[in-house]
Parts: sequence; C-alpha cells; structure tokens
Amino acid sequence: MVRSPARPPEESTAAQRAAWLRAELERANHAYYVLDQPELPDAEYDKLFRELQGIEAENPELVSPDSPTQRVGGEAAGGFEPVLHDVPMLSLNNGFADEDIVAFDKRVADALDKPEGDPVEYACELKFDGLAISLRYVDGVFVQASTRGDGTTGENVTENVRTIRSLPLRLKGEHVPKVLDVRGEVLMFRRDFDRMNERQREAGHKEFANPRNAAAGSLRQLDPKITAQRPLSFFAYGIGVLEGEPMPATHSELLDWYAQMGLPVNSERAVVKGAQGLLDFFRAVGEKRDALPYDIDGVVYKVNRRTEQDALGFVSRAPRFALAHKFPAQEALTKVVAIDVQVGRTGAITPVARLEPVFVGGATVTNATLHNEDEVRRKDIRIGDTVVVRRAGDVIPEVVSALLERRPVDAREFVMPTECPVCGSSIERLPDEAIARCTGGLFCPAQRKQALWHFAQRRALDIDGLGEKIIDQLVDQNLVRTPADLFNLGFSTLAELDRMADKSAQNLLDSLEKAKSTTLARFIYALGIRHVGESTAKDLAKHFGSLDPIMDASIEQLLEVNDVGPIVAESIHQFFAEEHNRTVIEQLRAPGKVRWADGPPAPKAPVGVLAGKTVVLTGTLPTLKREEAKEMLEAAGAKVAGSVSKKTDYVVAGADAGSKLAKAEELGVPVLDEEGLQKLLEGHTT
Repeated sequence: MVRSPARPPEESTAAQRAAWLRAELERANHAYYVLDQPELPDAEYDKLFRELQGIEAENPELVSPDSPTQRVGGEAAGGFEPVLHDVPMLSLNNGFADEDIVAFDKRVADALDKPEGDPVEYACELKFDGLAISLRYVDGVFVQASTRGDGTTGENVTENVRTIRSLPLRLKGEHVPKVLDVRGEVLMFRRDFDRMNERQREAGHKEFANPRNAAAGSLRQLDPKITAQRPLSFFAYGIGVLEGEPMPATHSELLDWYAQMGLPVNSERAVVKGAQGLLDFFRAVGEKRDALPYDIDGVVYKVNRRTEQDALGFVSRAPRFALAHKFPAQEALTKVVAIDVQVGRTGAITPVARLEPVFVGGATVTNATLHNEDEVRRKDIRIGDTVVVRRAGDVIPEVVSALLERRPVDAREFVMPTECPVCGSSIERLPDEAIARCTGGLFCPAQRKQALWHFAQRRALDIDGLGEKIIDQLVDQNLVRTPADLFNLGFSTLAELDRMADKSAQNLLDSLEKAKSTTLARFIYALGIRHVGESTAKDLAKHFGSLDPIMDASIEQLLEVNDVGPIVAESIHQFFAEEHNRTVIEQLRAPGKVRWADGPPAPKAPVGVLAGKTVVLTGTLPTLKREEAKEMLEAAGAKVAGSVSKKTDYVVAGADAGSKLAKAEELGVPVLDEEGLQKLLEGHTT
C-alpha cells in the first residue's frame, strides 16, 4: 500500500522545506523497514531524497545528524575507538531442558519470597542470532552506537549503525528522555541475506556463510559506505542509562514505550506467569521458528517487574532475573575424510575431523572437534565413517557419533601422533589427564601464535591492532618468538608487513607503548597459565600483592588463595618452575618494558577456632545469607572453598543443596546445617 506524500506549507523557506523532507523520509523509512507497509513509491522516495540532498548541499548549516542523507556514511575509519559502557552489557545464563526452566522459576520465586499460588510474571521475547549493540540518544537524537565488546568496553560503530534504515535518527513523541541507552540486536533478515548473496554471485564475489556472519562483518566495516550497502536491521530489547524520564514499571511497558518513540521492537513477545507459561511460549515459538523471517537460537525470559529485577540483582556477569532458553543443537550427516590434530595455546593436542562440507546450524561445516584421544576411542570414530555432526549457535561443531551400519570396509582408526605436527617436539600425556600436549612450549610456533594472541587480547595487555594476521607474519618471519619480543619491534619492521601502512604501524607502536603500563592481575592473566582465568589472576594479585612471591610460592601457599584448588595450584607452580617461562618474564619486566604498581599482600587470616580448616557452603540457609556465613567463617580463620574435595573439612548445607552435598556424602566429609555452623563457630568441633 503506497500513498502520495502530503505537501508542505506554501512558500516554505529552505529550512522549513528541509525539515519537512526529513520528517517525510523518516516516516517512509519507518513504514517500509519497521512496519513492512510501504507508503511511498520508490521513485517518489528517491525524488524527495535527492531534493533534500540538494538543499543541504546549498545550505550546509541545515545538515543535521538526524537527516536521512547522513545514513550513507562518512569517510572510512582507521579503526574503532573504545567505548566504556556506563551500564555493563551483561551476558545471560542459559537453559536447555524443561527442568532448567522449572528450576529457574523456582529460584526466582524463592528469592522474591513469593507465596504459593502467586506465580512470577515474566516478559518473553526472541533470542536473535545477530550482534548485540548499544545505542545512545541525547535529547532524542542518535549520537553513538557501540558493540558489546567484553561487556564493559565496546567499539564505536556509530557511523556504521547510522546506515541502518529501520533505526530512527530522532525519537518521536512527547516523553523523549534527555539521555537514553537502548540495548538491542543488529541482524539481517533471511530475504535480505539471500538478495545480498545473489548480488555477490552476480559480481563474482565471495558469498556470506550465514546472516549472522554477514551482519557482524557488515557492522565492523571500516568504511561506512560499504555498511550502507548491506541490508541490516535492528530490534530493541533492553535499556542501559535513562535520564529525564521515569523508568517504566515493567519490561513489557519499556518495549511498548520504545515502539511509541519509533524504535523497532519485535512483535513476537508475550507476558506470561510461572514456569508453565515460559514453556508454553518456548514451544509456540519453536513451532513457527522456521517460518520466521530471521534466524533465532532460542527465547529470552525476563522477570517483568522492574522492582523485582532490582531485588534479584546479578551474579557474576549475568542477571539473576533473566534466562536464555536455547533451542536444541542442530545435527546433520556427513563423512569423515581425515582426522588431523591441532595444537592449542597451552600445547593441547586436539583431534579434528576433516569432513565433507555439510550445512548445519546456519553454516557450512568442514571441520569438527573430537575433543581428545579417549573421545575418539569411546565414540569409535574412524576415517571414512558417516557421522552425525552437531552445531548450535557459535559453539564449535562436534562429531556426535558414527553410523556403524554405514562403515566402509576400508575405514581406518585414528592414531595419535607421537611428535608435534608443527615443531616436531614430543607429545606427552600425563596419567591423570585426558589431554595430550606438545612439550615445545614457546618454541612451538603453534603455541607461540596462540600465546601472543592471548597476551595481546583486551582482557590481558590490550594491545589494539595486534590481530591474528599480524601475529602470523611476526612469528612466520621469526620476528617475534616470545611476548617480550613485541616490545622490541620498530616502526620500519612493522611498516614492511602486509596490510600495515605507516599509520597502522604507528598505531600499533602506540598501543604497545600504552600496554607497558598495566596491572599485576592483567599481567598474570596475559601469561596464559593453564586454569588461570581473569578471576583467579585477580585473586593471586590480591593475595600476594606482587609477582615474585607468586613465582616462588609452594603448592601449599598457593592453596591459601581464594578458590585455588589442587589442580590450579599445581598448574601455577609448574608454570613458574619452567626456566624458559621465568626468562620471558624477566625480559618483560626489564627497564622500559611492562610495569605495574605492586600492592600489599592480603593480611593473613586471623587465627581462630577454625584456623587451617576448609569449609564449603552450599544451598540456602534459613537465616544467614551466603556472604554473611562466609564472612563469619573467614573471621574464625577458615578458608571458604568453592568445591568439595578430600581436603574439605566441613560442608555447610542448606535448602536445595545439590552436587556439592552429594560429593561430601560420597567422600565422607562432615555435613552441617545452620545450627551446626553456629556451634562450629563457637568452637564445638565434630
């Protein structure tokens, strides 16, 4: 359905005419891209667009950020600037089975102290298979867009997002906030994806694998003019900062408000009550999933009332009030043409099945992990087998099983190599480990590349511009053997690399200089010690205060660190026992290289009635909160651990205690209730 445009006031000025044209074109954009109800013929739209371009060319002062002419993008950028999110963009915990959803609803209801017969109200929506984005509007005008990044810091992709036609550059309505951060998803509809690939084929260019990759790649183009040619779409589903207007009382009201302001909001949503309502929504969406015009990989449940969301709060990097309910993984049949091994960052040798290409889970798969030698044997996967391959979302494809009835007579068993295929060093497997490892360490180019990539990533030393392709060249040309060598690179060396112009080389040098100033926790994480993630690195830095005591710590001393168990302690101790690791660290700490401010070591736990004892908390206690119980135990000298082992002295179990309680009973560890905990704190040991 199309209509002719209304006419502007007679004898309008250039400013009035431009304002009318902008409003008319934005109304047409909203009708076409959001409502799917075209109002203007294409020729008429193009005519009005060219007229507005002409007016703005003659009157540059009339060009505004919200003008439709600004969607075509500016000059190509040299990179993406970091954007610190005022409100972090958190990830969601996942549920897969019905029992997960029932358990989620029970946790929420219990935490909110809901009486029986008063179910929790949830807002349900789709989980799009795209790229999360944060949009900032100031006084109703779009001013910035940033990717999720690591949840705390994203990339500035404002000019690229500005090209998305369904996105309003100015919000409409009477209640437009002073500042609004809209959280949502950039995606590509299947029809748009198919048309784009058709154009790619006609032009003799490479086709995109799936809509998600196409959307993500389009959004990260350095030239916005390229992004403007890609048919991206957007749906709003969340909020960050809000200033100047009251926060809507419920999540469903927030989305209704967004729609009133002209923001695209998906219509496949509902408000339900209780676990059964959640499951009914999930099944209804599953039945029409294939008929939807875009890809989804599940649905999202959020406690609807804002006050209840605030009461539930967050755990780690995810909200307690929300859950993503993922669809089952998708599977397909194909043949194994070979089984090779890959060498990981820590030397892990992973068997990989090379497959006849098969389309599964939205992408063409040619490789799938077999995890380790034991898995290959357990599943009895052989070269030549017809196998079931599973892929779900961004999860690495895996071989599920072989169809024995289709096994050819010449199928060959996999033989684990005894030498690293990259460096020739021997491959060893410890008796208590499932993973075999290359012993080449930093001398193995495969490990070297992965170690350098890990060292440079955002959560480690954050060396912007040091991507995989640059690392490949630096290692392949023997310019860099260890992370310390990075800080010896000069401008001329970098400028001679492929894909490195003078400006890129200087930017990388500047980033390396900036990376020299870091924190102890980041440095520890950057070393790539097995089993040491960000959280453990922070705990080590906090406990010891400086690096030397960590390097010289015994396993017993490492076990005193919060949440460090025997396996992690052994891994840390073994890493610093290797002389070549110490050599690299000393090179990194040399004058003019990496530096940080040391802190005081954490005070020793006070000597108390539980000095030297290890206690594990599990379940919900009747009157004490988990954190309160932990503080009381630590004040009494105990170490509160996160997992049960033979070294655990006591387990304090409340309601809904799970696997930790079962483990304690299996190992014969004494189990206490809250009353028993109080007696323990008073000095009455069992």
